[in-house]
Amino acid sequence: MDAVILETQDLCKYFDGLKAVDKVSLQVRQGQIFGLIGPNGAGKTTFQNCVAGTFPPTAGKVLFKGRDITGAKAHTCCHMGLARTYQIVRSFPQMTALENVTVGAVFSYRRHHRHPERHAAEMLDFVEFPADHRTPAANLNTMQLKRLELARALAGGCEFLFLDEVAAGLTPAELGDITDLIRRIRGRGISILIVEHLMKLIMNVCDRIAVLNFGVKIADGTPATITSDEAVCEAYLGAQAKLH
Repeated sequence: MDAVILETQDLCKYFDGLKAVDKVSLQVRQGQIFGLIGPNGAGKTTFQNCVAGTFPPTAGKVLFKGRDITGAKAHTCCHMGLARTYQIVRSFPQMTALENVTVGAVFSYRRHHRHPERHAAEMLDFVEFPADHRTPAANLNTMQLKRLELARALAGGCEFLFLDEVAAGLTPAELGDITDLIRRIRGRGISILIVEHLMKLIMNVCDRIAVLNFGVKIADGTPATITSDEAVCEAYLGAQAKLH
């Protein structure tokens, strides 16, 4: 069985007494695509923020490759091999697509790219970026920006990738393409934790899924196990419960 690459132990995040994340423990194994689902406000993005260094958890531990990284800043997490994308894509709008991705290559945690711009171009090609590399980011549409952000994350040489609503706003055809791309990213040896509302994507790509509700983990298992869990169906899946 593959080793655990990322683990949280009783992770908590409170905001003025509000328990946004409450004692969430999970393990992601090397090479897994791990899904994190739940209703709006369940604490999914907050959990991801605590792990990836956006802000420190209130309590609990985060372990990456067995090393305690609890409370590490985002840039430190990046230099250790963790990368992320955001639901609302954050680009440098006045820079070209290639320049945006080159930023990721220059600050790569592996720091071995002798030609960062060439590596950036390779990553744009890998994600099948559908526009000229010289296009300013300000001129890109939603799908193009999402692929740009994926290329920038990959250019940093990450071992672990957090995806936050990567399929939001995409058409059905684009959803199929992004599904294939996520699998190809895993094929590069990168482990993935994906926060997503589109159950079709989650069920198609994830090896394992955890479900949050009001900050508490209420289920953790394979896609088949999750879709047949009564507590999950009541809290979140509802009409989608027949997806399996």
